Amino acid sequence: MSSRLKVLSGMLPEYADGALIFSNTNRRYFTEFVSSLGYLLVTKSESYLFVDSRYSEAAQKQAKNCKVVAYKVLSEEMADIISQNGLKNIMLESSAITLSECEHIEKIFAKANASALKNNELDRIINTMRVIKTSDEIEKMHRAQLITEHALTETLKLIKEGVTEKDLALELEFRMKRLGAEEVSFDLIVLAGKKTSMPHGVPGFNRVKKGDFILFDIGATYDGYHSDMTRTYAFGNIGSEQKRVYATVKQAQENALAALKDGVECGYVDSAARTYINHAGYEGYFGHSTGHGVGLDIHEVPSVSPKSDFVLRNGMVVTAEPGIYLPDRFGVRIEDMVVITNSGYMNFASMSKELIVI
Repeated sequence: MSSRLKVLSGMLPEYADGALIFSNTNRRYFTEFVSSLGYLLVTKSESYLFVDSRYSEAAQKQAKNCKVVAYKVLSEEMADIISQNGLKNIMLESSAITLSECEHIEKIFAKANASALKNNELDRIINTMRVIKTSDEIEKMHRAQLITEHALTETLKLIKEGVTEKDLALELEFRMKRLGAEEVSFDLIVLAGKKTSMPHGVPGFNRVKKGDFILFDIGATYDGYHSDMTRTYAFGNIGSEQKRVYATVKQAQENALAALKDGVECGYVDSAARTYINHAGYEGYFGHSTGHGVGLDIHEVPSVSPKSDFVLRNGMVVTAEPGIYLPDRFGVRIEDMVVITNSGYMNFASMSKELIVI
């Protein structure tokens, strides 16, 4: 088994003799093999990757540190492996399984006289492993960030009066993929004018006009790992309140960044941004968390939120993304992705956060 699979098998509690992993990202994390369907069975001595005929050849060549089982009838082949290994109590990846899938798996286990352990302990163990990034993971996220910034820099040159949000979003996605991104990290958020007040608005045929804010919440994936960044720009002259809101968000983000370091609770980081926004007169206009973890998934542990007592540690990757959203008027968000260090953080982003007028 790989070091990751060995760590996982060694972390299985005494009451469990196996674990079944369903999610695409966790299968990839442990085996380095990418597929849209598969099952990774981890015991305390061996690991088995079950795939169907669509992936069997590729899995045999690419999956690392596990035995590939190309199944025709999953219920038969998985039950056989469970019986051969004498497994009796198998943990499930609870966050990645539906009720109907759980019922199907339980029927397979029953054939081998095994039981499913339906709690969140496996998820907790995997999150504990994934939350600390290796130097290799950090390098991939840095590459994803470089792609994102390069694509945005080129796309900004296309902004002119009348261009639509959708035009800009499509141009960004095209440039990211041409620069080496596997995919975009999420449906890119490109909003202009009043729509910037919607934190997760959808790009449409809304046209850019003078006096608008244009908000870009964007990211790329490189070898499975994500980047996440938000910048808000002014198109032409903007009003005094727009400038005030921008300055408030910028300072709130600086406060959050200054609070980031090994040993600090996430709730404290959130408060550093939120308290400043509230005291500036915008209480109630910052509704989401200050940040979140990033890695193979765009949203991972931890949540940098008001009530979180999660303690940041060296090697964790999180975002700092406060915002102010004035309904039906405008909004501003500024976001960086950083890796926690003993003394503070290292910022993946290099693009300016000064108010830029295009």
